[in-house]
Amino acid sequence: MGHGGTLDSAASGVLVIGIGEGTKMLTSMLAGSKKYTAVGELGKATDTFDATGNVILEKSYDHITREAFEEKLKQFTGDIMQVPPLYSALKKDGKRLSTLLKEGHEVEAKPARPVTVYNLSLQDFNPPVFTLDVECGGGFYVRRLLDDLGKALSSCAHVRELTRTKQGQFTLEEHVLREERWTYQDISEVLHPCSKPAAVHNTSKKSKKQDAASQLGPERSTKDRSRPDNVEEDHKHSSE
Repeated sequence: MGHGGTLDSAASGVLVIGIGEGTKMLTSMLAGSKKYTAVGELGKATDTFDATGNVILEKSYDHITREAFEEKLKQFTGDIMQVPPLYSALKKDGKRLSTLLKEGHEVEAKPARPVTVYNLSLQDFNPPVFTLDVECGGGFYVRRLLDDLGKALSSCAHVRELTRTKQGQFTLEEHVLREERWTYQDISEVLHPCSKPAAVHNTSKKSKKQDAASQLGPERSTKDRSRPDNVEEDHKHSSE
């Protein structure tokens, strides 16, 4: 069993699960963008960039208007460079950076790397609270976005709530099996066989047992991961 990328400990939403041979198809099944809805708060910064962390800075936000906010969003749209958060699942010497920090070790920030933001829109603005819809590529951190955005607005900000609404072809509305339905029967009912691409079929003769197994195909499922372990990027598909 494998998954298409973990979520923040405080995040919820789409998490695609592969079972058996289905784990080998996650790359192709999850090709495409991810979408998030982020509820942020102006005026407070935390060490983790979200509400699970300790407040390390407070600044005024009274000068920020909706127009100024939307104008700043343009700076974070398209192909940009982003420094991953220290509290992340990126690793050093085989250990997650977040784990090293919790153990009291000093950790240096990873260098900035290219990421893509396809769409960034302000859905609600009621200072200090605001809501963003984000569509991005892999390796992007919404927590870092809000921290950078707060600084760009001459204030600070952090994530209050984060929900992944889309991962590749899978969406929160259409495909998610919510936690209250994590039973053997419900999970069995939502598993879908995925046919292998024709190019990978072996034309050599197979035993009856092998033929039967290949017809079953790999399986996949989606879940609503409300409180998974720690942070995002333990898999190449993941971001937040």
